[in-house]
Amino acid sequence: MKESEHVQVCQRTERKEERVKLRNMKTGEIGLTFGCTEAGETIQVQLENGQLDSWDPADCEEVPM
Repeated sequence: MKESEHVQVCQRTERKEERVKLRNMKTGEIGLTFGCTEAGETIQVQLENGQLDSWDPADCEEVPM
């Protein structure tokens, strides 16, 4: 994910309280965003099985809902 895409995902998640669907390209896992770290270094996601994780934005791509 490019820096501009990462910023947009975090703004939608943090400001609009929108859950953005992402795919981790390294693991193939799908998750919904629920936050971004203050430093902007990771995106916090809830996986399909309910577990929480943090992903590097470089490993993510947005998936259409």
